[in-house]
Amino acid sequence: MDTSKATRYLIKVDPDLAKVIRKIGCCTLKPDKSRTVYASLVRSIVYQQLTGKVAGIIFNRLLGLFPGKRFPSPQSILSISIERLRSAGLSNQKSQYIRNIAQASIDGIVPDSRKANRMTDQQLINQLTSIKGVGRWTVEMLLIFRLGRPDVLPATDYGVQKGFAIVKCLDEHPKPKQLIVAGECWSPYRTVATWYLWRATDTFS
Repeated sequence: MDTSKATRYLIKVDPDLAKVIRKIGCCTLKPDKSRTVYASLVRSIVYQQLTGKVAGIIFNRLLGLFPGKRFPSPQSILSISIERLRSAGLSNQKSQYIRNIAQASIDGIVPDSRKANRMTDQQLINQLTSIKGVGRWTVEMLLIFRLGRPDVLPATDYGVQKGFAIVKCLDEHPKPKQLIVAGECWSPYRTVATWYLWRATDTFS
């Protein structure tokens, strides 16, 4: 993903976003290619609806249930009980969702990195959201932070909605459909626009 080219494009097409881009500076978004698709999905489930600090503690406790392994295999996840998973601080629901991802990985529904790189964004969304517990937002985070796809706009994300309201000086957050329509002008670089909306939320709220 050429973030410099994307930033120049966004400055040209959206004067409001351009002001924020100039204040924030260069986009530093870099996908983390070190995790598998499976590991990225598990991590996203842990982090859902939690602050980064709390989620990080729980995630490390989860890894601690499997000493000697960089990341537990799907078989390892399925070999322990829901109660053991919950002992890391996971809810019953998240524990089950993580088991669902592990089973889907064994069943071939979760692709390896090579196959994922050959699939379109929509193909990945369709395939992975067939797993109970994996929603569109979870797959969008995978597309942005693991696969480095350039044109992703997670319209249901609270931080993105808040950032858009800040950038556009709105009194209310946009509805997802409004955000999708408004964000069409950012294509094919909606991922970088998303990053700046998140930064706007962090910096100016």
